[in-house]
Amino acid sequence: MKRIFLVAGEISGDTHGSALMRALPTDELELSGLGGPTMREISDDIEDWLADAAVLGLWEVLKKYGYFRQKMDETVARIFAEKPDAVVLIDYPGFNLRLAKALRKGGFTGKLIYYISPQVWAWKRGRIKTMAELLDLMICIFPFEKELYENSGLPTEFAGHPLVDSMEEERIDGVTRDPNLVALLPGSREREVEGLFPQMLEAARILKKARPDLRFASTGATAVLDARIHELAGKAGIKIEKFPAHEIMQRAAVGVVASGTATLEAACLGLPYCLTYKVAWLTALVARQVMKVDFLGIVNVMAGREVVRELLQEKSTGPVIADELERLLSDDVVRNALQDDIARVVAMLGEGGSHERAASCVIAALGAD
Repeated sequence: MKRIFLVAGEISGDTHGSALMRALPTDELELSGLGGPTMREISDDIEDWLADAAVLGLWEVLKKYGYFRQKMDETVARIFAEKPDAVVLIDYPGFNLRLAKALRKGGFTGKLIYYISPQVWAWKRGRIKTMAELLDLMICIFPFEKELYENSGLPTEFAGHPLVDSMEEERIDGVTRDPNLVALLPGSREREVEGLFPQMLEAARILKKARPDLRFASTGATAVLDARIHELAGKAGIKIEKFPAHEIMQRAAVGVVASGTATLEAACLGLPYCLTYKVAWLTALVARQVMKVDFLGIVNVMAGREVVRELLQEKSTGPVIADELERLLSDDVVRNALQDDIARVVAMLGEGGSHERAASCVIAALGAD
C-alpha cells in the first residue's frame, strides 16, 4: 500500500486538502501529514496544527520563528521515518517550499508534488526555477500557470479551479437579479472593512441621491465584522439589507468588491462588479515595484486586460466608485458586455471536478493505475 504525506497550513489549504483526500482511493493509500480539522476527519494520522500554522503577516511569523523552525525539523524527521511514496504540498509556500528544500537536501527520493500553486507569477517569479529543481509535479488551478511552469522544465497539470464546483453548489434556484439592489462587499478582514467600507458607503449616498429606489446589501465574514458593517452604515445613514455573501452576488444588479477571493466568487456567480482596494502608500509603492503582473484582479490577469474596472489607491474613493456603479447601472449594453466577458474568463477555469482531476494526477505520479 502506497503512502502519501500531505501538508496544509491554512484554512483554505485544509479545505482543498480534505477534498483531495476524499477524491483519492483511500482504501488503497495510507494518508498522513499536517493539516486542519477537515483533513483530520478523513485520517487520524493528520495532525491538526492550524491554530499555530495559520498566521498572517511578517511580524506574526517572526514572533513564532522558533516554533516554525522546530516544526520544520519535526516534519522532516517524521517524513523520513514514515517513508511516504509522495509528499503533497498544498499552497502555504513560506513553509512548504522550505520543507521541499530540506527534504531534497536530506536525500528524500519520493515524489514531491505541489497542489495549489503559490502566486509566484505575481510576486516572486524567481522561485519558479527553484521549484522546478525541487518538485516532480505541479498541479495548478489557473490555466496560465501551466505554460509558466512548464517553460521552467517542471511537469505541470491544470486541474481546474475548485471554486467552479463550490460556487455551483451555492447557486440558488429561481433567484433573479434585482435592478435596484447594489452589492457592497468590503472583504473578510477587519482592516478591509475599516479601510474600504466607508468609501463604499459614500458611493451609496451619492447613488441614492440620484436613484432613490436603490437599495444596498452587504455582510461580514464574522459576527463581529457584520456588526461593524451595520454600525458604519447606520452612522452614514445607509440602510443595509443582509443576505449571505454568495446570495448577494446572485441577487444584486451590480456591485463593488474588495480585491481577493471574493472577486473570483462574484465572477463565478455572474455579478457585474468593479474591484477596489487601498493600502498604506508605502505598501503600495513596494507592491508596484515587485508585482510582475499588470492587474490586481485575477479575472483581469486571466483575461490579459481590464475586464473588471480596478479602482485602487487614489481611485478607491466614494465618488469614483459611484461613477463606475452608475455606469453599470445605467447602461444595459455595458453591463451585459461585462457579464459576457466575465463568463468567458470563468469558462477558462474548467468545467468542475478539479479535486478529482488533481487526485488522478497524484495517482499517475505515483505510477498507480
